[in-house]
Amino acid sequence: MEQQFLQGKILPALIRFSVPLMLSLFLQALYGAVDLVVVGQFGSTASISAVATGSQLMVAVTTIVTGLTMGVTVLIGQAIGAGDKERAGNVVCGMIKLFCAVAIVITVLLLLFPRQLAILLHAPQAALEQTVLYICICGGGMVFITAYNAISGIFRGIGNSATPFLFVAIACVVNILLDLLFVALLHMDAAGAAIATVIAQASSVFCSALYLKKKKLPFPVRRSGFYQKETVKSIAAVGAPIALQGFLVSVSFLIITAIVNNIGLTESASIGIAEKLFVFLSIVPMSFLSALSAFVAQNIGNGNSERAAGALFQACGVSFAFGVAVFFLTFFGGHLLARIFTQDSDVIAKTALYFKSCSFEYLIIALSFCMLGYFNGLRKTVFVMVQGLVTAFGVRIPLSYLFSTLENTNMLMIGIAVPVSAAVSLILCLCFFFFVKRSLSKGQHNQEKLQEVTD
Repeated sequence: MEQQFLQGKILPALIRFSVPLMLSLFLQALYGAVDLVVVGQFGSTASISAVATGSQLMVAVTTIVTGLTMGVTVLIGQAIGAGDKERAGNVVCGMIKLFCAVAIVITVLLLLFPRQLAILLHAPQAALEQTVLYICICGGGMVFITAYNAISGIFRGIGNSATPFLFVAIACVVNILLDLLFVALLHMDAAGAAIATVIAQASSVFCSALYLKKKKLPFPVRRSGFYQKETVKSIAAVGAPIALQGFLVSVSFLIITAIVNNIGLTESASIGIAEKLFVFLSIVPMSFLSALSAFVAQNIGNGNSERAAGALFQACGVSFAFGVAVFFLTFFGGHLLARIFTQDSDVIAKTALYFKSCSFEYLIIALSFCMLGYFNGLRKTVFVMVQGLVTAFGVRIPLSYLFSTLENTNMLMIGIAVPVSAAVSLILCLCFFFFVKRSLSKGQHNQEKLQEVTD
């Protein structure tokens, strides 16, 4: 059921939309983390490193798709807010054309160059072959990742976050069962985890296709929409900066993974665990990022910028309260979190040490992620891209490399780069917010004066 974004109380509408998003993110993270958990319990440290490194690459590649999906969500949201159903249908047609091309290109690259990519990531020699195999298998499933994100983008644009959650729930259950079969029983290690992931994604897409066949969208999707060339350009204009930003930020994480991989196998496994836990620990701000993108887009399309800003402030309050709780959990309980994935005492200790310095990040992203969602809804995605690149390549990577080269360095020192880069991101967001607010107020004032003259 579509949410009422354009009227009524803001926070209840946001929460109703955000809860299925949180559950979806949780399940997506769960079936990704289950790979690492099962491999960690039934495989070797090399297997953990292979899944950690390979999955980091897949996350980086997937951000291209999810970034473009945000363009679909925002454009459909603005069309719905403006009451233009014809334009919403054209966005779906443009999405199909664009996403088919993207899926083909990414699949070909991953299947042709898996070894080169694994070597580029400095995968430890003991884990190299398993990493290559993991990349190959997951690369073959890119078409399913692309299809799922495309369909989810449509539903979120119209204010429906419950249906994508259902699709993820199906994938999660299938992945857990197959992980236990392929890894725990058949001892297929990283390859088994990859196969389970691909089959799970395929099952999710199959179910979503059946759903779309039986249920109609609240707007027409006509064949003529496929001939509207400007629609693809519009999706790319909004989504490409987010896709590029997400991809390059993920690449920055891969570079950091490569830096840590050079230190040792145990460090490689520990940072892999910490990155897997990040999605769980940042689930509230991440869901508000997506929710605000759709909420703000619809209200901007309806000409209600004040309601859009009100949604941002209320989301920040809820998100920050959650961030405080996560800060205490990660600062004092990092070793407990690491034990979910492994019983190796060295890996546990180094993961906990890394969390000590990373924990401050969760206080900061509780605010910055909400602001990024607000900017997405305004179609200010170029700024979202710029701030992401500045913080990743101008702050986080240089600091991570610097700390890794220091004598007697450890995971605590390397982790300092994380909250510092997050703080720079928040400062940039705050500065841009006041600039945008001034522009919106000026535009509203000019519109009111024009209305007075017309009357």
